[in-house]
Amino acid sequence: MHYSLVSRTRGTILGALIGENLAFQGGQLQKLASSYWQKIAILGAESLIELGRFDLGDWSRRQQQSGIILENHPDTSLQVILATLPVALFFHEHPIKLRQNLLDVVKFWQNNQAVEDWTLAVGYAIAQSLTEKLTPATLIPQIISFLGETPTSVPQTLLKLHNLLEKQAGLEITQAELCIEEKLNHALAIAFYCFVSSLEDFRLSVLRATQFTSRSIYISTITAALSGAYNATAGIPVSWRFLLINNRTAQWQPKDFSEMLKLADALVATWSGVYDSTLHQGEVRAEWPITLSDVPLEAIAAPRVIRLR
Repeated sequence: MHYSLVSRTRGTILGALIGENLAFQGGQLQKLASSYWQKIAILGAESLIELGRFDLGDWSRRQQQSGIILENHPDTSLQVILATLPVALFFHEHPIKLRQNLLDVVKFWQNNQAVEDWTLAVGYAIAQSLTEKLTPATLIPQIISFLGETPTSVPQTLLKLHNLLEKQAGLEITQAELCIEEKLNHALAIAFYCFVSSLEDFRLSVLRATQFTSRSIYISTITAALSGAYNATAGIPVSWRFLLINNRTAQWQPKDFSEMLKLADALVATWSGVYDSTLHQGEVRAEWPITLSDVPLEAIAAPRVIRLR
């Protein structure tokens, strides 16, 4: 199915927000523990939009000035992976830059090879969706190839997952087969299973991911981000969007939801080469973020045609 890049980008962000905040219990949204990945992602997206490129120094400065501290907690690794979503979206068409920039962001927060490998896996899958090259039969082998040489067990876990998907193994069997894996490997492998096995059904993918009592928040968040990139906003149930916006008990308010989507639009505008005079001069307007409809379309070009990104 062909969807616009804007729709897929919005789907990724919206999916992640829904996945994190949706605890399926009678169709109601539940209040979840506070997370930092949204704040980190916003700061990272603003850096990409303002500079039109990835600058690790600027990225680091913004994060340090924000005062965000990620403690050594089991869920920190998953939050770091989610925080790299803007980079995956911005460099989806350039595998070399995608790989290097994702690794730079992860190393800023954590020196963990397994986190690096899973970040690359998630980023690559999102890139394949945005470029409309994702094929379920070849996705996992392509991810393993993208990882390259690594001392971690991530490729072995992915290969085991690939074999289970080929056999059309059910969720319970897959859960049992992967239960001996390290916790991070288990969570990400289950997320990929829920995504690939229900590729064109966002709702089913996320509902399956929310069944797990252990790390269900992050399994469903990553599943929803992957599925949102593939199915775009058109594949996300309208009822879930309304529940999300109207949920006053959530850790973030509706204005934050709107801000994330506007940032997604501005990210695509910057990537596409749509120029605004203030942005071109590196002057970010006081009221960030902007939408595509707010930007005077002075020039549009394919990436790197007008200028290097």
